[in-house]
Amino acid sequence: MRDENARTFYEAEALRGGWSVRQLDRQINSQFYERTALSKNKTAMLKKGGKALQQDIVTPEEEIKDPYVLEFLGLKDEYSETDLEEALIHHLETFLLELGGDFCFIGRQKRLRIGDEWYRVDLVFFHRKLRCLVIIDLKIGKFTHADVGQMHLYLNYAREHWVHEGENPPVGIILCARKDETVARYALEGLPNKIMAAEYRTALPDEKTLAAEIRRTQEVLRKRGALSLTSPDKTRAKKTVGKKQNSKKKSGKSK
Repeated sequence: MRDENARTFYEAEALRGGWSVRQLDRQINSQFYERTALSKNKTAMLKKGGKALQQDIVTPEEEIKDPYVLEFLGLKDEYSETDLEEALIHHLETFLLELGGDFCFIGRQKRLRIGDEWYRVDLVFFHRKLRCLVIIDLKIGKFTHADVGQMHLYLNYAREHWVHEGENPPVGIILCARKDETVARYALEGLPNKIMAAEYRTALPDEKTLAAEIRRTQEVLRKRGALSLTSPDKTRAKKTVGKKQNSKKKSGKSK
């Protein structure tokens, strides 16, 4: 790796996850480092390094990727949700690698009965670090607000019937082919259950597109840093200091 930060990242992740050479090659070829840097709330993770401290609070946003790259499935242009699920189960080891090292597979098509109706949850995992169930609902189309209601139903049931003592409330992932960020924000904010919408790609991302996105993200972070320097508290502090200095100057002149 030419990039020292990328090399350090892959070294740490390979040791933490116990990757084989084949798995490491796959993560490098799928540009895992660049995709992690672009994901929301992942920049802090890249900067942490070293051993995790006991006081570090792990959030679902830090542990769940967006997007996922599923190029290993070999799906054709047209496929159903059943085809997608079958392919994920067939390539479960690689899918777990893409999800992250702390995901454990629980089951597929897990049945639950609510009232007089039976429902089936596509995929159920357990996340060791978050200490909670992760329910994944597969969607081959675009994310819609209606998907949230279905996931909300699953999570309420899982919290009451599937969660064991000492575990945290379950988290839901709506894994979709594409999503509108604005629709997702309005549909997911303020919910009692933690639900996230993540996209998946069936082909590796274009390197030029990734490079452009990284530059755009760096610019956004630079602007945020500049804004933090002009926060209201700091602005008030500067004004207070300015007033004190002016008052000193005035008192000096009067003397």
